[in-house]
Amino acid sequence: MAIGASVEAPAAGSGGYSGRVTPFVVLTCIVAGSGGILFGYDLGISGGVTSMDSFLKTFFPEVYSHKQDSNVSNYCQFDSELLTVFTSSLYIAGLIATLFASCVTRRFGRRASMLIGGTVFIAGSAFWGAAVNVPMLLLNRILLGIGLGFTNQSIPLYLSEMAPPQYRGAINNGFELSISIGILIANILNYCVVKLTAGWGWRISLSMAAVPAAFLTIGAIFLPETPSFIIQRDSDTDKARALLQKLRGTTSVQNELDDLVSASNLSRAARYPFRDIFKRKYRPQLAMVFLIPFFSQLTGINVMNFYAPVMFRTIGLKESASLLSSVVTRLCATFANIVAMMVVDRFGRRKLFLVGGIQMILSQLAVGAILAAKFKDNGLMDKDYAFLVLITMCVFVAGFAWSWGPLTFLVPTEICPLEIRSAGQSIVVAVVFLMTFVIGQTFLAVLCRIKSGTFFVFAAWICVMTLVVYLFLPETKKLPMEQMEQVWRRHWFWKKIVGEEDDKEEEEKERQERKIYSPSS
Repeated sequence: MAIGASVEAPAAGSGGYSGRVTPFVVLTCIVAGSGGILFGYDLGISGGVTSMDSFLKTFFPEVYSHKQDSNVSNYCQFDSELLTVFTSSLYIAGLIATLFASCVTRRFGRRASMLIGGTVFIAGSAFWGAAVNVPMLLLNRILLGIGLGFTNQSIPLYLSEMAPPQYRGAINNGFELSISIGILIANILNYCVVKLTAGWGWRISLSMAAVPAAFLTIGAIFLPETPSFIIQRDSDTDKARALLQKLRGTTSVQNELDDLVSASNLSRAARYPFRDIFKRKYRPQLAMVFLIPFFSQLTGINVMNFYAPVMFRTIGLKESASLLSSVVTRLCATFANIVAMMVVDRFGRRKLFLVGGIQMILSQLAVGAILAAKFKDNGLMDKDYAFLVLITMCVFVAGFAWSWGPLTFLVPTEICPLEIRSAGQSIVVAVVFLMTFVIGQTFLAVLCRIKSGTFFVFAAWICVMTLVVYLFLPETKKLPMEQMEQVWRRHWFWKKIVGEEDDKEEEEKERQERKIYSPSS
């Protein structure tokens, strides 16, 4: 995708809109998308520091003593309720915060949520590295969760609304790329600081979370609001037209502006988006904004994100080698994210979902088989097989990073009309946080009890979700968000639910409700 490449003619499949990818839209989306680094950095840092002996000695001495006990099963060395509470407490805070973020985003704009999220994240990370006991760690994790609840709710919306329809997939996938970059930076930093003999390197890792948060917060001050929100809040079509012309690099923006005005008029009529999203005409969107993030977390990806160093230590790699292995897997994921940005608008969402799903199924089955055959309760795994597990995990994270990873945030934002878009994105983030909490809270205990069978369970879930996508998710590439309802009317299953007759009944019911509750009645 060449920055500034002229595409003055309407792009095929883009709803008749004109424009090109301008340096201005790239710059604004880079600043906003950098918020993904916050989420990624936290995922990477959490897993890294919990594998460091100095960190465990300070806060989780029971886990450290288990590691030194040869009688404790290899699968159970890190099984600690307190350790899992540390890892997963952030996500409950984020779940609650994202529900409040929806109201802020809808009423005060996408930038407002980014600013709030970045500021709270800075506060949490500044004190994180200074923690001296577990309650201090947990308090700061809660602050980080609140920050992520706001940023993860608003940034994918911002990216989708700023991007030209024909490049929306690539630009929105920048958020997932930022998450990968954040994890990669965290893994590299962990690998470097673990070599500090003083034993306080983990404090550097935790405190440095403030750097990407500061970049996002300062950058958000200078970002423009999206054209959709400008029209929704101020009805200022002249301001929205000027911004669209700057974003698209052309004066021919009337078609897009008309669609935005029409969507905004519908949005104003929807006073209660969280109630409205349960209406029959939004049933496909409701199903997808729940199922896509639900399934994406059941792939086992967050096991890799924040337990990768722990897992690699479990199979016999040393402290430094386990952290280096995490760097290698994340490099594979980052490369796959770049591939996804290049192909998502060419091949479409469904193909990436399906091919990535098959790739992950085979990877999880392979890991489970290797561990079942070669890794027992006691003793170390042969180094050759340990590296085979590493290679298989690289294939797995690459499969997720070019399919379900970026599409989990892209597809829900583009299928929801403006009137329920903020509510839909809140549901996505809430489900991501809830499932991340559940996985983080249970994985170590499940691994201790069913051992290698854990990975066969993940493979089974990936089979189910790949089938659901094949049957129920239509293709949405290059279609303007304001025209997305067309895909549901043509789908073999959803057209039975959102057909024209059903829409007429729904509209009549809404008119009756407005008549009942109007002041003149």
